[in-house]
Amino acid sequence: MSAPPAGPRTLVAGMGNIFLGDDAFGVETARALAARPLPAHVEVADIGVRGVHLAYRLLDGYDTLILVDATARGGPPGTLYVIEHEDDTTAVAEAAGAPLDGHRMTPDAVLAHLAALCAGTGAQPPRRILVLGCEPACLAEGMELSEPVSGAVPRAVQLVEELLTAAPDTQPRPPAGHAVK
Repeated sequence: MSAPPAGPRTLVAGMGNIFLGDDAFGVETARALAARPLPAHVEVADIGVRGVHLAYRLLDGYDTLILVDATARGGPPGTLYVIEHEDDTTAVAEAAGAPLDGHRMTPDAVLAHLAALCAGTGAQPPRRILVLGCEPACLAEGMELSEPVSGAVPRAVQLVEELLTAAPDTQPRPPAGHAVK
């Protein structure tokens, strides 16, 4: 097994339930991205519904985390959003006292759990956390993405690649909830 590359590391984590239609957007985007050549410091993971696993994996030390998930924000289905995560100490306090349902963890719950773990271990969370979300059309039982969400997967892959090549200290940060056409 090879050692991780020295220097800043990035994890792109696809989240979602493959049995709930468009909820699989993050998983499908991660699969498509994993098939492409990426810089050595970038890892892509199909997290699926294993949010607790993701929180513990992040304790290994990543500079940047890009979470990819279905994200309902009221736009037309297939709309992509880039959301910069802001620290929320209230969510951390709530996560510390709440029981975990490892199969129903939203990105916010994963990040709150990670913050609680970091506080308990002294580990550092990723310096930069982005959520790349896609507006779902249908979250009913089924194993296929809707047409607009399926069509958004190649655009999401391209957007992740653009985010990976942008120098985080020199690029303007996207406004909260920035929709990408």
